[in-house]
Amino acid sequence: MAQNSNAKNLFSHEKATFVLVDEASETQKIDNFLLKILKNVPKSHIYKILRSGEVRVNKKRIDTSYRLKIDDQVRIPPIAIKVERPSHVIEPQQQRTAWLETNIIYEDDGLLAINKPSRYAVHGGSGLNFGVIELIRHARPKAKFLELVHRIDRETSGILLIAKKRSALVNMHDMMRHNRIEKKYIMMVKGEWTKPKKTVELLLKKTFTQGGDRRVNVTDGENDSQNQMSKTIFYLKKSLGTFSLLEAKLITGRTHQLRVQLAHLGFPILGDDKYGDFALNKALQKKGLKRMFLHAFSMKMKHPLTEELLEIKAPLPPELDAFLSQQTS
Repeated sequence: MAQNSNAKNLFSHEKATFVLVDEASETQKIDNFLLKILKNVPKSHIYKILRSGEVRVNKKRIDTSYRLKIDDQVRIPPIAIKVERPSHVIEPQQQRTAWLETNIIYEDDGLLAINKPSRYAVHGGSGLNFGVIELIRHARPKAKFLELVHRIDRETSGILLIAKKRSALVNMHDMMRHNRIEKKYIMMVKGEWTKPKKTVELLLKKTFTQGGDRRVNVTDGENDSQNQMSKTIFYLKKSLGTFSLLEAKLITGRTHQLRVQLAHLGFPILGDDKYGDFALNKALQKKGLKRMFLHAFSMKMKHPLTEELLEIKAPLPPELDAFLSQQTS
């Protein structure tokens, strides 16, 4: 039975949680990082565990000014507080299992790939909010190992990989660091894109709002060590008058890379609520596009355990397929 949306529940986080910092959280201040992943924990409590030294980075005490680096290991101490849990967050076991089985597009002994729907966060953060990985773990309570291999934006749909063995996770992370995974996305953008193929290289700078939300901007500050070069190859798939359907091959995997690059070039992704054309987005909602038109549809790599060539594809979600059909009819 679904829980009452107004009910308060005692969340008992009995063991310390260890979070490995990836590119999405690089350079973020530790307090903003905790505020983001511990969304239901009072701010006063977060600063309390920081001041007390219970939060550690790489087994060392840090203060609130510390900025995270890739591969930092953040220790989050046990937490027991009363939190509100909306009814849609924790679903009955049968619903969680059905959701997972519906979205699986590939599975073997080492890997699980799902076609993640839009608006599903991949990680809830320390168990306080349910994301995709928490849903999967609850759908398969007997699984000994289930860990996210990578992340994609909450608003983006498409391929999300989960490792079922630690060896697969380690090997996948090594492949990602050495750009040995081919990732392709499809998106619809505002404007008339004319070049059949275009390589885009832009220097990006990541910032954070006071609430801990990420924002990325194009910059020319080459001497700033926090700036990162981004590279994408774009292909024109179909001209649709005032819109264009593009395919993108990622060469680098920076935070919000495709969204920021395209917005900077004057071709914002339809439905993008951070970098897009907000007036156009509002108009498109009335025409049925109620999400961002960005989908991770293809991933090609060597299997992390067998080294056989593996190609995974995720079909375009029905809502995007329907909107595309509107534009081509």
